[in-house]
Amino acid sequence: MSEDSAPAPARTRRRGLLVTARTTLAVLVVLGVSIALAQNWSAVATHVTQVSARTWALAILAGFASPLLTVLGWRALLADLGSPLHLAPASGIFLVGQLGKYLPGSVWSVLAQAEMASRLDIPRRRTSVAALVAMALALITGVLVGLPAVPLLLRRGEHGSVIIAGVAAVMLLLALWPPLLNRAIARGLRLLRREPLERAFSGRALLAAGAWTLLAWLATGAIAWAFAADLAPEGTPAADLAMLCLSGFALAAAVGMASVLLPAGVGVREGVLLLLLLTAITAPAATAVVILTRFVTVVADVAWAGLGWAWARAHHLLPGT
Repeated sequence: MSEDSAPAPARTRRRGLLVTARTTLAVLVVLGVSIALAQNWSAVATHVTQVSARTWALAILAGFASPLLTVLGWRALLADLGSPLHLAPASGIFLVGQLGKYLPGSVWSVLAQAEMASRLDIPRRRTSVAALVAMALALITGVLVGLPAVPLLLRRGEHGSVIIAGVAAVMLLLALWPPLLNRAIARGLRLLRREPLERAFSGRALLAAGAWTLLAWLATGAIAWAFAADLAPEGTPAADLAMLCLSGFALAAAVGMASVLLPAGVGVREGVLLLLLLTAITAPAATAVVILTRFVTVVADVAWAGLGWAWARAHHLLPGT
């Protein structure tokens, strides 16, 4: 059954439920982000003066680059499915919707982005599929970037984690091989009684989206690198610290992504990153890096979402506008 083929009374009830769901979701997202900011600020306040202005500038620059790079990857997937968007509307839809990750579960961002994109006559199923594939790409590239950091966890008893991570990466890559991926999407839509996609994903689009996502991981890892370089004891090898932060953050975040019940992987990502940083720097410095990195990523998400919200509201992409 298509999205608009239901009887009129059923459509009316569905619209009422959607309005209620949208309002509830908006309130929950605002609360979730507000709590995240408050908790991170109380933890970060004592460390602000310990970091140089140059380090803050580099960390903030990297923090603001990462969401934009992620938008470019999602935009490439959506364009491949037949809905090319200018960067402005793509950013408005993606950056506002992605605040849903601060709620437990992984579906809120998908639902919000699909709802906003529908205002531009983009089928919800198309936006939802693009969002889910973008999440899969983020997990895959995160595991791949994080593989060099896995041996460091072996020192803490995580035997066999290199093999497990490598096998997981290969399996995920195979899952995104275009023929298999497109077949799985078609079957999933049939099970959900939704119309099939008008186009299938091409290998070129998946590679492009994966490359943008890979750059986004490196940009986010650079936040931790900037803080770690400033707070690490003198004599800490710069190359080792760079690898640890760039690769370690991606590994920690990938593990956090797998914890779908926790908002934005909170706690899990920080725990894994802290264990990795403790192999190179002191506990106080490692703790400060973890806290400061989380704070910058939250602030960047909120700031970009604010800009996206302003654009989306001006162009009537939000409920009630």
